[in-house]
Amino acid sequence: MTAGILIAAAGRGERFSQAGGKGNKLNAAFVDDAGQQRPLFEQTLRQALSSGLPVWVVTRPDNLEVQQICATYQVATTLLASPGLGDSIAAGVNATPHWQGWLIHLADMPFVTPAVFQQVAIALQQHAIVRPSFQQQPGHPVGFSALLRKQLGQLRGDNGARELLKGQPVYLLPFEQPTVVQDIDLPSQLPVSE
Repeated sequence: MTAGILIAAAGRGERFSQAGGKGNKLNAAFVDDAGQQRPLFEQTLRQALSSGLPVWVVTRPDNLEVQQICATYQVATTLLASPGLGDSIAAGVNATPHWQGWLIHLADMPFVTPAVFQQVAIALQQHAIVRPSFQQQPGHPVGFSALLRKQLGQLRGDNGARELLKGQPVYLLPFEQPTVVQDIDLPSQLPVSE
């Protein structure tokens, strides 16, 4: 079964801008544990690619920096001036009909490790929906099997796949680290070099 990682990178990051962040937050400087600095989106992408799973990115036509990073890593993209996460998920799922499952991941979650992606993909072989969790708090990426392809391809609006999650049994995969629930919404959440 080929499950792939669908990275939703078409949001506007308005909370980041309102809190004083400059430009699109996905292009903001991120410093990893080794002290290497790269754009936030690139860190998220590198983590996903290191899982060994196929990766597809949905991003905005005006975010040339994300498009350039995808080209550098030879990752396919769908360009969408997305009105909401639901539209991004639908566009990505419809662009990857050959996949048997989708790990829906948010581009502003650079702390999720390759092992998390792999474990969600493995659990997806036994369950229709798999969601990592930390101390009962649901996180990302959320895995959906091919059984939900049609519903995923019809999603619209800002709620992403929330409605699907309400109507189906969700297998929660517990993790000991908070990385599955950590995102970057504000400039103050970006790691900086010492």
